[in-house]
Amino acid sequence: MSGGADVLIVALGTTAGWRGADEQLAAAIARAGARVEVASAGPVPRVRTFALTDLVQARACRAAALRGIREHAPRGVIYSSSTASLLAPRPGAIWFDSPAADNRRGHDGFWQRPVERRRMAAAQLLLPMSDGSLAPLPASVRDATPAVVLPVPVEPSGAGAGSAAPGEPPAADAAAAERDIAAVAYAADPVKKGLDRILAAWREVRRPGERLLVAGRNGPLGEGAEGAGLLAADEYRALLRRARVFVAAPLREDHGIAQLEALADGCRLVTTPSPGAYPAREIARQLDSRLVSDDLATALRSALDADDDDYTARAAVLLTPYRRASFDAAVREQVLPLLLG
Repeated sequence: MSGGADVLIVALGTTAGWRGADEQLAAAIARAGARVEVASAGPVPRVRTFALTDLVQARACRAAALRGIREHAPRGVIYSSSTASLLAPRPGAIWFDSPAADNRRGHDGFWQRPVERRRMAAAQLLLPMSDGSLAPLPASVRDATPAVVLPVPVEPSGAGAGSAAPGEPPAADAAAAERDIAAVAYAADPVKKGLDRILAAWREVRRPGERLLVAGRNGPLGEGAEGAGLLAADEYRALLRRARVFVAAPLREDHGIAQLEALADGCRLVTTPSPGAYPAREIARQLDSRLVSDDLATALRSALDADDDDYTARAAVLLTPYRRASFDAAVREQVLPLLLG
């Protein structure tokens, strides 16, 4: 045993978004003065069905948890994702964007849903990333287990961003002085992210000289649309600071970090009202309900034609719960006291 830890994070980490979230959670726990270790499941094989995928991933997380518990003897454990908790060797907190009760319906979740229900009812603490993440759980689970809403922190990017107080728009930098890109989308998985629908809307409403750049894709995508490739995080955020609009049409959205980052960097968010917890959808509705619509083309044109107003400032206020300061306060004042006693 290498030494005791206050908190062990059991990380599935199958996506860049989850890996970044785990890093931010570990950093917040350390800033709160607690000793934290991360046990990562590591690479897992790709299999064909959702039910088998979740089983393979849950087994890898159980092995990581057992190894981490043996090596670090933690006082408390946080399972990072619902899947990571399914075969948990001991109760702890569960940090999740969307439960199997919501995103594994029908045969896809025949074994995960009942196991998840038992795990969450027995957990010390639930850490949903939004109110929408918690809502699909049975009332019996919500009544049995305390919960703290803990969204992944999203900060504005670019020079001067760090100086902006929560609830205030970031200071403009040279790269953001002119928003020379009409629209940006993210579609590393083109089917899940609804790329065909985005491109169809773009073809319908694009005007000469307007450009749509799609992060995660390569090459030409039609007139005025092209792939921006797979970008490093700082390059991607620089692209957002140059864009007027971010457009999304996911089949479903469990959380939507890309959309929250776009709002933080001053883009207008145009999106379909996709199912899932999807907190950015509700923020977008509050900012301009016309921009959340199944008529994606009309919404996109409305956003592109919108005059400069207080959209960015209002977005910054609505994103206050997603800022690092709010995240740190929740970890320090609520999560750790409930988890560690």
